[in-house]
Amino acid sequence: MSDPHAPPMSTDAAALEAFQERIGYRFRDPKLLRLCLMHPSTQQDVPGIDNNQRLEFLGDAVLQLIITERLHALYPEEREGPLTSRRATITRGVFLADLARELGIEQVLRVSVSERAASGHLRLAALEDAAEALVAAIYLDSDFETARRVVLGWYGDLHQRLLRYATRINPKGRLQELVQPKHGNNALVYRVVSEQGPAHAREFEVEVLLFDRVLGCGIGTSKKEAEESAANQALSTWSDESL
Repeated sequence: MSDPHAPPMSTDAAALEAFQERIGYRFRDPKLLRLCLMHPSTQQDVPGIDNNQRLEFLGDAVLQLIITERLHALYPEEREGPLTSRRATITRGVFLADLARELGIEQVLRVSVSERAASGHLRLAALEDAAEALVAAIYLDSDFETARRVVLGWYGDLHQRLLRYATRINPKGRLQELVQPKHGNNALVYRVVSEQGPAHAREFEVEVLLFDRVLGCGIGTSKKEAEESAANQALSTWSDESL
């Protein structure tokens, strides 16, 4: 007799085979694979069915340890604060959801009929949770060393990942990181060059200066947006040797 709480194998077998190829790990226990891809909304269609929430809880801890250990080795001179910030950037939210998309989790994630109709399998939280559950499933199916190898394989060059992502989500912070070691904390200044348009559709032009040298210029519908645009332009032409 089949287990009434076991996740049904309705996800196409070929899709699961392809998924295991993408993640670089083949499960010995296929039930763990199916379970980590079982969104809580599936209980709407199959009451009492198990879902990936418990695996998500465990996977979060395993992922944190893997990345913490790697960052500790990668940045031996950094203090706790910057290391914590780096870890949060790449183990949470948008980044983890992006990683899930790279692995194609949305293609095999099981959600309820109504959730899929609302594109729930594409939501950031669903992808983030499933990625953590996947980490736990691999850990339980093998061991910590294997989970670490597989997860770090997903991330690739962690230093380059962090550089690209920091620029994407916080260009002002990334520019400050580049300037601070050589010029100090107060060397950058953001200056509004112009402000025009009606109150409901303002447009700001902002320059970012290193002392009296303009590094970049940006335009946006708010000062913050214009400052980030200016920082992005400065980053695109940044050269350590020239400053």
